[in-house]
Amino acid sequence: MSKLNYLTEDGLKKLKEELNHLKTVERPKASQAIADARDKGDLSENAEYDAAKEAQGLLELKISKMEELIQNSRVIDESKIDYSKVQIMTKVKIRNTKNKAEMQYSIVSESEADLKKGKIAVNTPIAKGLLGKTVGEKTIVQAPAGNMEFEILEISPMR
Repeated sequence: MSKLNYLTEDGLKKLKEELNHLKTVERPKASQAIADARDKGDLSENAEYDAAKEAQGLLELKISKMEELIQNSRVIDESKIDYSKVQIMTKVKIRNTKNKAEMQYSIVSESEADLKKGKIAVNTPIAKGLLGKTVGEKTIVQAPAGNMEFEILEISPMR
């Protein structure tokens, strides 16, 4: 059984739009590339045909995985989120106790993560270390660079 994936409504909408693009735009392109390569002659020695078939296989795999992801997704009801502790769909402001640097992250599902926008996946080391913590609490996060201690300064809705 596949694991559930919790998303915002926007996140699910983006996934569905991407899947639709893959099916309606990319799939026909892949089929056309195969047809074009087939028209070039002997298939046993046609590297272009082999490459087009491989690209189509990868595309179909991506479509299949995305369909499974969407099928196993659940939209989180943001009105039922408890903002007294860090959890998925919350924005958390933290301070590194060593260098006093402050950071703010939104905890989101893996498919919605975007570090440039301050959205980190719930399964990252930082998010895992923050989950369940409350304002004022300190936590040690095991990051690839070593253990880091953070203090929770603020927890709020993502929007």
